[in-house]
Amino acid sequence: MAQTNVDTELDNVNNYIGGDWTEASGSGSEAIVDSAVGETIARTTFSSEDDVNRAVDVAAEAFEDWRQRPVEERIQPLFRLKTLLEEHQEEMAEVLVKEHGKTKKEAMGEIRRGIENVEVACGIPTMMQAGHLPNAAPDIDETAVRKPLGVFTAITPFNFPAMIPLWFLPYAVATGNSFILKPSETTPLTAQYIFELIEEAGFPGGVVQLVNGGKDTVNTLLEHDDVEGASFVGSTPVAKHVYETAAANGKRVQAQGGAKNHIIVSESSDIEFAVDQTISSAYANSGQRCLANPSAVVHDDVYDEFADRLAEALEDYTVAGGLDDDADMGPLISEEHRENVLEYIETGEEEGAELLYDGRDVDVPDDGYFLAPTLFGDVDPEMTIGKEEIFGPVLSLIRVADFEEAIETVNQSQFGNAASLFTERGAEAKQFRHEVEAGNLGVNTGTAAPMAFFHFGGWKDSFFGDLHAQGEDMIHFYTDEAVYIERWPDA
Repeated sequence: MAQTNVDTELDNVNNYIGGDWTEASGSGSEAIVDSAVGETIARTTFSSEDDVNRAVDVAAEAFEDWRQRPVEERIQPLFRLKTLLEEHQEEMAEVLVKEHGKTKKEAMGEIRRGIENVEVACGIPTMMQAGHLPNAAPDIDETAVRKPLGVFTAITPFNFPAMIPLWFLPYAVATGNSFILKPSETTPLTAQYIFELIEEAGFPGGVVQLVNGGKDTVNTLLEHDDVEGASFVGSTPVAKHVYETAAANGKRVQAQGGAKNHIIVSESSDIEFAVDQTISSAYANSGQRCLANPSAVVHDDVYDEFADRLAEALEDYTVAGGLDDDADMGPLISEEHRENVLEYIETGEEEGAELLYDGRDVDVPDDGYFLAPTLFGDVDPEMTIGKEEIFGPVLSLIRVADFEEAIETVNQSQFGNAASLFTERGAEAKQFRHEVEAGNLGVNTGTAAPMAFFHFGGWKDSFFGDLHAQGEDMIHFYTDEAVYIERWPDA
């Protein structure tokens, strides 16, 4: 049974290299804070360049053996990992809540979505097949073969410390590569818990490794000659840096950036249902997720009813610590981030948006980094709160005259991660599907979150690269195809 020491106050988070837990030897560190009470519970010591180099060297050596293992053998530890994740889901969720702040229900759902990726990766024996054609030419058979490439890394964010690492790790190792995770320095305890389960699952030493650190650790990984590719999820400026640095060093790269997603509320929509789904989408995880819909583009005929029902529903919204059974929303990740969100609210007022529900006036716990949901009306898409990613519990309502204007409003954003539509009209759904410039689209669903067997798309400044996370895209990202041409003249 896995034992975790993540509840030990002021304990340092360790690296996992070559099958052993080791202390990082870098000079920097980051406090891990329970955002519900504002107290430091542990520290992340950053890895030195030597730590990273050793991890890559060990991974490169482990790859040479791992790539030769039968694919059926490679997925056995993943089956065991799936079982362990399910057995420890509740305990892991409590660790996740403590270091991040989201509600326990949200944490449980996040871990479940991560487990789904492990399940899909167990199907690699089928997914990795590339095709065979007898008699492709006279007396010639041709076969496409997928081959692993080497050492891959993923740099993952604070907001989904369980799910997002599992977007990448299972596919990388199932296809025969070795893998190094660099989790967020502010929420590494969940990753440590996962790696304790990985250790118990029986992966060979060096195949899966964990290194902690900040930007210097990231750059060392991106520039290392023996790292074949990198995955990233985070803000757009950092995604651009990761993409450019990795590509300049000859690596495969997929970099998920920021978002400013929209919900379109058609005049034909079920308003009560749209309100419920919009609240869930905009305020879940305190708005700190790339699939949140912080902008609702509403047809003028239903705008007033939609706005009134939203404001009324927020009166019953409970903001509390994530382990509180009544909590609808927990705290923000840090005091600094809370101050940034407050600045956006002030800017919205200054630029003339109508404040329909002010989260600053709502009673919330005195300790921690809490902020209640805020709702703006009559927002111009060119306002700061209308076009920039806030990454907090702030929802903006944009009034439009017709469906064409709604689509134009969505498409003028520099981002293209996701969009949702509420409608009862098939023609509107079809137009939305074909014309909206975003990679994840949902009709009559508040959050367009694809299942693990579909890729997680992102367009425009929300994604840099060619192949996305999850699903079949991961098979293409982690392997390259060789074509084997066979001819026997005497046969």
